[in-house]
Amino acid sequence: MLPKDAAQNGYALNMIDLRAMKDNPEPMRASQLARGNDPATVDQALAADERRRAALTAFETARAEQKAFSKQIGSASKEERPALLEQAKKLSENVKALEEASNQAAEEAKKAAMVLENLILDGVPSGGEDDYEVLSQEGAPIRDFTAEGFTPQDHLDLGIGLDAIDTDRGAKVSGARFYYLKGVGARLELAILNAALDTAIAHGFTPMITPCMVSPETMSGTGFLGEHSDEIYYLPADNLYLTGTSEVALAGYHTNEIIDLSAGPKRYTGWSACFRREAGSYGKDTRGIIRVHQFHKVEMFSYCKPEDAVEEHQKLLNMEREMLAKVELPYRIINTAAGDLGSSAAQKFDCEAWLPTQNRFMEVTSTSNCTTFQARRLQIRYRDTEGKPQVCATLNGTLGTTRWIVAILENHQQADGSVRVPAGLRPYLGGLEVLEPISKPGK
Repeated sequence: MLPKDAAQNGYALNMIDLRAMKDNPEPMRASQLARGNDPATVDQALAADERRRAALTAFETARAEQKAFSKQIGSASKEERPALLEQAKKLSENVKALEEASNQAAEEAKKAAMVLENLILDGVPSGGEDDYEVLSQEGAPIRDFTAEGFTPQDHLDLGIGLDAIDTDRGAKVSGARFYYLKGVGARLELAILNAALDTAIAHGFTPMITPCMVSPETMSGTGFLGEHSDEIYYLPADNLYLTGTSEVALAGYHTNEIIDLSAGPKRYTGWSACFRREAGSYGKDTRGIIRVHQFHKVEMFSYCKPEDAVEEHQKLLNMEREMLAKVELPYRIINTAAGDLGSSAAQKFDCEAWLPTQNRFMEVTSTSNCTTFQARRLQIRYRDTEGKPQVCATLNGTLGTTRWIVAILENHQQADGSVRVPAGLRPYLGGLEVLEPISKPGK
């Protein structure tokens, strides 16, 4: 059920801007359609809101009548009072029933509104996973290994040769899609994450080590308990969820607060372990550490005024470009199609690095503009120039993660199985320029 007085304070309906949707429902219908969702859910949410309003009005009217009637009892004579008290009892029972009905209508309206995903921005392509728009191809040129005279190894073979990745023992200890990073593998991950943290700090982001477990309210507030909730690990004994990104904890940090944006956006960067069940990915990227259950990530997160969100989104994308330049990877930037967006994202740009052994681009980082979707759910606001509370926008983007090891090993490998360390990571590896393979008998 909703918190006390939820139906009266509008708590249930802060997931989306229902007032704007009521005035003009067509943009949301078109957005749902572009995502591959049923546009009828828009009308269902609006109808549920109307029922909520009617139930609330009936409750408030009856409660006002009850209060007015109560005043008569105090001035009534001894003879009149028993009949008045009996009538007051009936009024009280009616008010209680109407309050329950109002709360139930608010709960139903909340559920109907929760079905709606964020309104996509203009320029987001319609369609699914394969309907993205390529915006640019950047970074170092894609290497011609044939011209160099050798066949490239994939990241797992390279990692085994470097004694850096051990998936066999990961599976032995924890099951499929788990692994050990060891030696230069562990050092390489820490180098990537520390470089990302330094980059974020240089751009004014406050570094944070975030919780890896959050409440259902926080997980739901960020939009992760929708269609893809089966991707999330749930701990029923504690009623907590393991986060798949520190975005969740960073978004929840200012829940139910009015924050100060007078000096510009609030920017945080979270370092955390991340956990994903990878449900539905059976048979996909099973080799190596591309798609795994546990990894580390440095995530950017911004709170800003809605009118500044597009510019802030470009800032996050440019920081990702800066990091990809440090590790010298060939990559492209795509504008993700609506049907491949998470429920909270209004637009998402993916940076995909070239994976030579698979002859394809692989996502290594992304950045999403969530507009006011998450902040509405989590009740995060700021004061405008007139001092009135307004809902802020939230944005997120990955600045470095375990998966980058895959692209770095494959793109910087050499014929003898060694791997050249990108110049931008050398300070984080004690000046090491080349990762050398280790020859040893067996495991």
